[in-house]
Amino acid sequence: MSYDSHTSDSSTRSPLDRFGFEHLLAVTTLFVAGTIVLGVAARVTGSGLACNANWPVCDGGFLNLLPQGRPSFYEWIHRVVAGTAGLFIVGTAAAAWRAGGVGRRVTALVTLGLVLTPVQILLGRETVLSYELEILSMHFWTAIAIFVVYVVAAVTVWSTRLTRTHVTAALGLAAVAVPVQLVLSPLFIQGYTDVTMTIQMAATLTLVGAVILAAMVGPRRFADRRLVGVLFATPVLTFLVLLLGRRSVMTFAPALDQLYTLTTAVLFAALLAAAWLARRGGDTRSPLSA
Repeated sequence: MSYDSHTSDSSTRSPLDRFGFEHLLAVTTLFVAGTIVLGVAARVTGSGLACNANWPVCDGGFLNLLPQGRPSFYEWIHRVVAGTAGLFIVGTAAAAWRAGGVGRRVTALVTLGLVLTPVQILLGRETVLSYELEILSMHFWTAIAIFVVYVVAAVTVWSTRLTRTHVTAALGLAAVAVPVQLVLSPLFIQGYTDVTMTIQMAATLTLVGAVILAAMVGPRRFADRRLVGVLFATPVLTFLVLLLGRRSVMTFAPALDQLYTLTTAVLFAALLAAAWLARRGGDTRSPLSA
């Protein structure tokens, strides 16, 4: 990358030069994902409520440093990972501002992620203090928005290194994640547990990340119009699956559940079709290959 000045004397290079902005961004994205998954576990176990509506204090003292039980421990580990993610978010934005060659688009994205982070923190506070459905919903969608922002930024930075093989693998991974997040939904499981819902959220984030990668990189590597058309459709279908799945969790409406299942099936079929077309190779737009 142009921002990475490869000098002959490594002792004069900054940590960012040695580590690389693209790696810093990738780690930040992983921490954001980890925060979301642990946040789901904390919500399912009622860990925020275990703090008796005290924030940031809990039964383990300030920031819940010494958790007294399992629910409180979930809240503690969530706060630790979220705090670490916050530091990486600030560091990534600062690195983008200072480093040359990162690009305006990536800089704008990580800045947006930085702006959304305090909003998410305040919403997280409200989930502990009030635990209202509207607050929980806003907290969820803000988290997804932050995750999407960093995934898009990371894919943008890594795009020159991503090949047709990566696109095909991403489509296959997304196809696997689709039935996992459906099977672990309330449609098939009567009672949510911390394990099942955490796995479902991990599968959902995997789906979102993989679809974004395929949709962003695929059109640059393949010239097959059918494949490109399906790739552009998958993010829309994924958003609908998330939206309908969320509504299915929060309300009881058989018609909505059926629409959620149907949309999930359409997305699954689209991903399988895209993976098959990509696997065949077809016309390529770039010389990059496996």
